[in-house]
Amino acid sequence: MGDVFANLGLGFQVVFQCVPWTPSWLGGLSIPIPWNIIFCLIGALVGTLVGVLPGVGTIATVAMLLPITFKLDPVGALIMLAGIYYGAQYGGSTTSILVNIPGEATSVVTTLDGFQMAKQGRAGPALAIAAIGSFAAGCIATVLIAVLGAPLTKLALLFGPAEYFSLMVLGLVFAVVLAKGSVLKAIAVIVLGLLLSMVGSDIETGVSRMAFNIPELADGLGFATVAMGVFGFAEIIRNLDHGAEEDRSLVQERVTGLMPTKKDLIDSTPAILRGTVLGSILGILPGGGAVIASFAAYTFEKKIAKNPSRFGRGAIEGVAAPESANNAAAQTSFIPLLTLGIPPNAVMALMVGAMTIHGIVPGPQVMQKQPELVWGMIASMWVGNLMLLVINLPLVGIWVRLLRVPYRLMFPSIVIFCAIGIYSISNAPMDVVMAGAFGLVGYWLVKHDFEPAPLLLGMVLGPLMEENLRRAMLISRGDATVFFTRPLSAALMAIAAFLLVIAVLPALRRKREEVFVESEN
Repeated sequence: MGDVFANLGLGFQVVFQCVPWTPSWLGGLSIPIPWNIIFCLIGALVGTLVGVLPGVGTIATVAMLLPITFKLDPVGALIMLAGIYYGAQYGGSTTSILVNIPGEATSVVTTLDGFQMAKQGRAGPALAIAAIGSFAAGCIATVLIAVLGAPLTKLALLFGPAEYFSLMVLGLVFAVVLAKGSVLKAIAVIVLGLLLSMVGSDIETGVSRMAFNIPELADGLGFATVAMGVFGFAEIIRNLDHGAEEDRSLVQERVTGLMPTKKDLIDSTPAILRGTVLGSILGILPGGGAVIASFAAYTFEKKIAKNPSRFGRGAIEGVAAPESANNAAAQTSFIPLLTLGIPPNAVMALMVGAMTIHGIVPGPQVMQKQPELVWGMIASMWVGNLMLLVINLPLVGIWVRLLRVPYRLMFPSIVIFCAIGIYSISNAPMDVVMAGAFGLVGYWLVKHDFEPAPLLLGMVLGPLMEENLRRAMLISRGDATVFFTRPLSAALMAIAAFLLVIAVLPALRRKREEVFVESEN
């Protein structure tokens, strides 16, 4: 435990570190600037803004801001991106409660009771409990990251190429199991992601593959280009396709009486704690833990309630539990990223992209070789959560005013910002065109019930899987059984096979029943 405190001490030292800034107009005088604190505040503000504005999305925003991080220090860049991610979980509750539109997918459940509370004139307490629950969950989840980080890293050091390959297979299978809709469609999207990751040059020989003699594809598809298209542009097209503006009558009124009553606090405290525990556990699982966590927390509260009929009619526990769960899950999803180098969801996949851009190889070596990066990011989460509590309650009026802006006036600026971001990576106009093309692909995927997030996971894990597959085969002299003869690798493969069978069986059973019914007729 002493190591944890020492590591956190290093983390806070990194967060509060001041770098001298010497502007020419001050005549050589230096001003100490706490840049990491500033980046944390920017991340928290942008994250809240992203959560508040429906139709922008965390994935699209992180993808948009990836090019900006090229010029930043790696620690500051990752602190800012992390702040956007967990900040969006806070902001998403504002639209869910006031407008009945979830700003984030993780806030869908909050609409059920949050909007009802707003209609009863209790929007203030609902917003306050959402912010307090998110703050408490974020702090507890950060402690969990600090405690579990080092032991999991030691475990990860036992991994060889075969184990890493098997772990990545398990990660992709988790994405299949937890994806919505058809299992076959989820597998197809992951395979597409793996294929896209192979475009360009062979990682060993440098021979061109799947580039079709197109010069722009010689170095492969840009990760930020694909992410921006599939999530940024596709999200804009999808929102425009929905057409009609939502009813926003509640945001025309002033939100008053923010402080919850003593009864509100007594009712919501156990729900916050239960939501935090559930979210912390489910956030570690690959495949969108924060979304599942919020649904699971709400369902659990309804199951154990003395009067379940209160839910859906303005029960404060229906706001406290899912908001705590989604924030806890958002933060514990950093555990597999920081310790194993495996992104559990699409945003974490973008974080892997950001780390790769700065020459950092995600995995257990990061904690040993660059402890200031990892512990600085962990410590920044505490600071960020405190900032978010301060940002969300006093600035509710500003967020409400932003909600009054019609989406038709907002989307052109988002498109321009996306295009500038993509162009600035390598000053290539073709990248913007490709992002637009992938926007159409992403829109087509969503319209045909394909979930695009696994595509990004496949694209991120593709090169790592190929590299570890080749290494394992080289070490074993071409013996493919190495993945099943090494105990840890075999265990991971067995879990992956078991999960895949569980996911596929219901679909097979349904088909057999349909065939049986047809034959009977």
